[in-house]
Amino acid sequence: MKRGLFIAPFDELVDPRVMADVAAEAESAGWEGLFVWDHIVYRAPVRAVADPWIVLSAVACATKTMRLGPLVTPPARRRIQKLARETVTLDHLSGGRLVLGVGLGSDNSGELGPFGEELDPKKRAALFDDGLERLAAMWAGEFEPRPVQQPRIPVWAAARWPSRRPVRRAVRWDGLFPIEMPGPDALAELVQETTEARDGEPFDIVAEIEPGEDPAPWEQAGATWVLTGFGRQPRLDEVRATVAAGP
Repeated sequence: MKRGLFIAPFDELVDPRVMADVAAEAESAGWEGLFVWDHIVYRAPVRAVADPWIVLSAVACATKTMRLGPLVTPPARRRIQKLARETVTLDHLSGGRLVLGVGLGSDNSGELGPFGEELDPKKRAALFDDGLERLAAMWAGEFEPRPVQQPRIPVWAAARWPSRRPVRRAVRWDGLFPIEMPGPDALAELVQETTEARDGEPFDIVAEIEPGEDPAPWEQAGATWVLTGFGRQPRLDEVRATVAAGP
């Protein structure tokens, strides 16, 4: 099991330079990954929102070994050709450390409808699947350069508990990021299902915990990554204290 941080680049953490400093401190303390929320806007009480790709670029330059990526970006609201360029460039900048987290997305914070994005979940799901297939083709050689990581950049797909359709989508890729899990027992169910579907092939299962929470039960349930998250309004002092305490 690997340990990482899951931080919304909002409000007190909105400055990419601050996030880069946090990432450097985290890597020195033994944390193995740093992942950020990807949003255009967010609902109150959040006020300030940073672009995740700029933040991740700063993190890549401030670190040498830790994994990094967005959790999660919705392909349905992205131009896939632009996402392909961004991901490959960031993979090169980081020396092959990028993980691409993807999800269906929602309009809960008003970042679809007001900007003319698709609102129908079924249509977004079709855009999601088509977009990932196009992205994989661009990574495979339609665009140059190719990613540092081969055969491709790892893709983790999100699934909101207890829905299983997103889980079936995730097993076609490289990992699953379950959202709103009720506990380790529920995660163990997903581990069993994905292990059977993948026929034992390597597959990441990502769990999120709160600062100070014991990761051991999640490891025992089968999580390959456990990320400490700080919610929609991370406080810099709490993030730094958690970082300093180590994974």
